Amino acid sequence: MQQEAVSCRMSGAAGEPGAPGAITLEDLDRMAEEPSPDSPYHSSGCGQGDEAEQERLLSYWQSVGRGHQVDVPRDMAEPIQQLTRNNQPQERESIPFTLIHRKEKFGEVLYEKRQYGKAKWACIKMQEEQYEQSICLGFMKLMKYICEQNSSGLYLGMTIPIVTLVHTNESHSELTRSVTVAYYLPELLQEQPPQPYDSDIIIEEWPPTVVYTRSFRGVTNEDSIMREINFLAELLESPELCLQNMFIVAGFTNPAAANRHNEIWFLQRP
Repeated sequence: MQQEAVSCRMSGAAGEPGAPGAITLEDLDRMAEEPSPDSPYHSSGCGQGDEAEQERLLSYWQSVGRGHQVDVPRDMAEPIQQLTRNNQPQERESIPFTLIHRKEKFGEVLYEKRQYGKAKWACIKMQEEQYEQSICLGFMKLMKYICEQNSSGLYLGMTIPIVTLVHTNESHSELTRSVTVAYYLPELLQEQPPQPYDSDIIIEEWPPTVVYTRSFRGVTNEDSIMREINFLAELLESPELCLQNMFIVAGFTNPAAANRHNEIWFLQRP
């Protein structure tokens, strides 16, 4: 994980005018629910097949995407349909870890120290103009891999959190444009991960890693991430034990929500 290790968090700031963003897990949840008869996405059951369903879902996603200034291309129709049919909160697999220590003050958790085991991840490197654009485009590529565009031809299932590996510049004052978006492969697929059709996606095995992590709420963008990095560095007794220019942002809930759940992770030096 320390080498070039991590990402898949869906990003954006839908509550901010003009801010880029991405389709969210909660958008999928809504589409997975039975729409009302008056909804343009309601299926009457009168012979409408997969193609008609795909068109409705794609149209919905493109509409949501325009609100976030994100272009959702037509080749996303099948992956969207797959995630919509299969995505349920109770079916999302959490990445396992062992809690080593929890630092609290007046009942508030300041940070946690965790051990993550060796694991395989599907990773893609992005370098768009803005952080949110890289995350969105990276996740759409990973979404295709999750949704049957792999050597098994199967839907692989969602895992959380979606994580983003970010880097800071030499002065540690701002994020660089290079990010790695990564998807934790479900436990059943760890031994023999399906291979991606997209050559940009690489299956990597990350070594066991100790992380220091702190939860935070709200929008994730360049400014908020740097603020959280600086805040956690102040809380840690020995921040020099961690990598100084590489961090992880983990997203657990809807990135379009104003009060969403995120974490910043510091990676302990090997």
